[in-house]
Amino acid sequence: MGLFDRLRGAKPAAKPADAAAKADNTFFLDADASSTMGDVNLMRRSNTIRHTFPGTADNPGTKEMVQEVSSTQAKLEKASDGLPGMGAKDESISLTGGVPKPVKKTFAKQMSEAELSQRLKGTAVSGVNVPGGPAAVKKEKEEAAASQPQITSQQPSKPGSTDAFKSMVRDLTS
Repeated sequence: MGLFDRLRGAKPAAKPADAAAKADNTFFLDADASSTMGDVNLMRRSNTIRHTFPGTADNPGTKEMVQEVSSTQAKLEKASDGLPGMGAKDESISLTGGVPKPVKKTFAKQMSEAELSQRLKGTAVSGVNVPGGPAAVKKEKEEAAASQPQITSQQPSKPGSTDAFKSMVRDLTS
């Protein structure tokens, strides 16, 4: 009702007094009639599926599993022994009844003063896992330095200089 209707004195239209007085046109379809998935009877049909598996070295022979499957349920009809989850489980009886095994306690041995002083001399610093220890490593370094000849004839020169090559050619030709 608008402003002008009030000024003219018009009366509003009559409303239905009760919502239930209207005619009830609602209806419901059953599950099969309202389905848009296709042929429901075809989907409800049960199918038998047969799986065969080759045997293994531990369990030779052909294994077979037969299932009857429909859209609402699945039923295992036959399963050969040796299939995973199908074989008989070996039951072992525990005599302890769930009591855990006691923990074996191990303690480090006490080190003597001589062994401690030997370890503190630096064996871990150099020569780890080398026969003869660090003294052998030090001796090898000294021998390698003594076995290499010292070249004193070469004088330091500028980078890119060919003087060293010229002196080698002179040594070869003479």
